Amino acid sequence: MRRSLVVGNWKMHGSSASIADLLAGLKHDLSVRLDTVDIAVCPPYLFIPQVAELLQGSLLTVGAQNVSDQLEGAYTGEISAAMLAEFGCRYVIVGHSERRAIYGETDQQVAAKFAAVQSLGMLPILCVGETLQQRESGKALELVGQQVSAVVELVGVAAMSRAVVAYEPVWAIGTGKTASSAQAQEVHAHIRQVLAAFDSNIAADIQILYGGSVKPDNAAELFANQDIDGALVGGASLQSADFSAICKAAM
Repeated sequence: MRRSLVVGNWKMHGSSASIADLLAGLKHDLSVRLDTVDIAVCPPYLFIPQVAELLQGSLLTVGAQNVSDQLEGAYTGEISAAMLAEFGCRYVIVGHSERRAIYGETDQQVAAKFAAVQSLGMLPILCVGETLQQRESGKALELVGQQVSAVVELVGVAAMSRAVVAYEPVWAIGTGKTASSAQAQEVHAHIRQVLAAFDSNIAADIQILYGGSVKPDNAAELFANQDIDGALVGGASLQSADFSAICKAAM
């Protein structure tokens, strides 16, 4: 049986003081072990060492929001997978819709980042999803399938046994809109079907998260679907009470 996973993506938010307060709240609210749920938070790069230190001995793990597709070299401003691993990251988000849309990351670049993360023993969280225009034109499932297949083509399907997929409908991120439970389940099931064409066992075992404006009041309905294994949480992960409630809903 697949374990649930809830990941908080803090994006470009936080200060040393606010993060210390947030983590204190989370550790208090999540002090009782949630036996079927794994929990991680992904702060901005600069705060990863602080978060890793504050989470020692807790039930939460730390991840990163992005990584370079290069392992080392003259790449000013980039952060390598080795650097993230050195500071205790377990997860690394790759291919977030904001990276694809704002910074023009291609499926091939995302696949290369995925490979870099795995080369250092960390777990990539592969983000896939469609824009509102793509959904309305009936191409949502096709596009998501292409994004998943691009990674499999580079690293092989066996690599997906050491990864997480997150479906994030672009039109439901930061807009207050949420895909219906049925819409989310349809895409999650399709992702599993795409992977099953390569390897049915890996498809059955992989965690697939929903990442479109998840909140305490819609989390339980989303998690009730058989192919939704948790959430990649944005804004709600910046409030300890909200994030804790979402984690508990994933039990």
